[in-house]
Amino acid sequence: MQLGLSVSDSDVSSFTPLVVLELADDTKAEAITWLLNRIRDKQQNGGAELLVNQLLFPAQDDQKPNPNVFVVGSTLQRLLNGAEDVGLFKEFQDGTMRGFTYANRESFKDFNGDGEGFLSDAECQYIIKHELDTLRAKNEEHVPGYPKLKLYPGKSVVRRLQSKGVLIQYFPLHNKEDLKRLSFSWYKKFKLSLQPLDDIRHYFGEGLALYFGFLEYFTFALVPMALIGIPYYLFDWEDYDKYVLFAVFNLVWSTVFLEVWKRCSATLAYGWGTLSRKKAFEEPRAGFHGALGFNPVTGREEPVYPSSKRQLRIYLVSVPFVLLCLYLSFYVMMVYFDMEFWAINIYNENPDIATSILLFVPSIIYAVVIEIMNLLYRFAAEFLTDWENHRLESSFQNHLVLKVLVFNFVNCFASLFYIAFVMQDMVLLRQSLATLLITSQILNQVMEAFLPYWLQRRRNKKVHKRMRRLMGDKELPLLGQVQLETEMNTYLGTFDDYLEQFLLFGYVSLFSCVYPLAAVLVVLNNITEVYSDAFKMCHVFKRPFSEPAMNIGVWQHVLLAFKFILAFVIPDVPKHIQVNLAKLEFDSLEALKKRKILEATET
Repeated sequence: MQLGLSVSDSDVSSFTPLVVLELADDTKAEAITWLLNRIRDKQQNGGAELLVNQLLFPAQDDQKPNPNVFVVGSTLQRLLNGAEDVGLFKEFQDGTMRGFTYANRESFKDFNGDGEGFLSDAECQYIIKHELDTLRAKNEEHVPGYPKLKLYPGKSVVRRLQSKGVLIQYFPLHNKEDLKRLSFSWYKKFKLSLQPLDDIRHYFGEGLALYFGFLEYFTFALVPMALIGIPYYLFDWEDYDKYVLFAVFNLVWSTVFLEVWKRCSATLAYGWGTLSRKKAFEEPRAGFHGALGFNPVTGREEPVYPSSKRQLRIYLVSVPFVLLCLYLSFYVMMVYFDMEFWAINIYNENPDIATSILLFVPSIIYAVVIEIMNLLYRFAAEFLTDWENHRLESSFQNHLVLKVLVFNFVNCFASLFYIAFVMQDMVLLRQSLATLLITSQILNQVMEAFLPYWLQRRRNKKVHKRMRRLMGDKELPLLGQVQLETEMNTYLGTFDDYLEQFLLFGYVSLFSCVYPLAAVLVVLNNITEVYSDAFKMCHVFKRPFSEPAMNIGVWQHVLLAFKFILAFVIPDVPKHIQVNLAKLEFDSLEALKKRKILEATET
């Protein structure tokens, strides 16, 4: 059944498609009609007042295409009003950043004529997402056609449909011309220059631009550490004072690194209008459930879940599970040490090229096992955090970050701490650190860049072949683009990217004093990371919605915690000096005792 205008109609170009909305192929017709009417309806009637067209894909021999794919757009007037609703900050004529208001639109820089081009694609798509997310039920008791899909006044319609699988996905479309220009200036030419952060922000939004800004800043900040580390490594010092000297430099470097980054991120956020922007009121997560209750803040009915039940789930299930995983991590670590001792014994019995290569095998196997355990634990942590039933996305993310960080920190660094402080074997520590760092970087590049690219390329070939077979010589670029992008992987956010940088920061700041080339390896990794991540965002994943951000979020407190760990791990006074001071104090006490005894005998 056709519910709206198809792309083959003459007025397909009546608006610019910005967002794709895909419903399940078996969605009831009355539910589709109701949803489209709510999207198109006037704001004063509780609608989103957006434009929406249906895409009709040609029938295929082997499978029936999904008829419930729609493109959503908006009039310029509606977008400008929406910019005021979401609290968008733009540059004023005097150079300051101010909240946009439609009444004062002429006073804003770059607002010319009717405002065409004043808002970026990313901002327009963010506004449409906001309007769809805040589309609320009125007096409906359930979704039409789904008596069991209950609604109540004020409930987000899109979140309800999404949580029950009626709405499969909605995502912003790529702009081919803008993407081509961004790709050329970003990664298609290998050059030693700064990234086009303003262009990245213009296309993908502030959240992603801040990640690439942090990645760039981290890489440049490592250069002094790398330059000092190279001669430090070549001279292979065995004097422990030299280790302490480099460790103190690490502590100073990490402190300066964090403080300067806070200034840099504030400068970027102000220029992009997010530093002074008020945080949007958070709606309940799509998966949040509970008995219907009253929200005293919004005055609306919505699900309520007792905090005591959530705390019981956290402390009686999640915490014991994390502790069990940590125990397993320690057990695997001890197995790794058994393998190391086995390889060392074989080498000592018969030192040759083969047995010298064998020395690296346990570390390589352990590095691969660490990555597998981190991956499996991540899935378990997401399941547990979702099961804890957090109301807000920010709370969900904070608990997930805490779980993942604790395990990853122990899993990646426990063996290195054990070698450094228990075994006190600097040779083994250098070997293990180098092997773990290099192996993990290779695995990350394969899993995050090469494998997704290869899989996406296969999918792209299938889609292009299918569209050519179906459409023949007809040129319908929008239809092909939507077909292609609906099958792309969804970008899950910067969580894994920041986690990787956090672990690399840990390797450098905690252990580069015993393996000074760590900073060099991380610099090389981050240079390739910039290009691989840029390629992924442009050609492997669906375009993500813009996420306004003023800093890198919880990861910036995390890095501060690392600084305090460094201060705790690195002693203020070297060990041998502590021993000498203790001996001096002991000798003084012994001399005092002898003098008192001598004085007593004389009297």
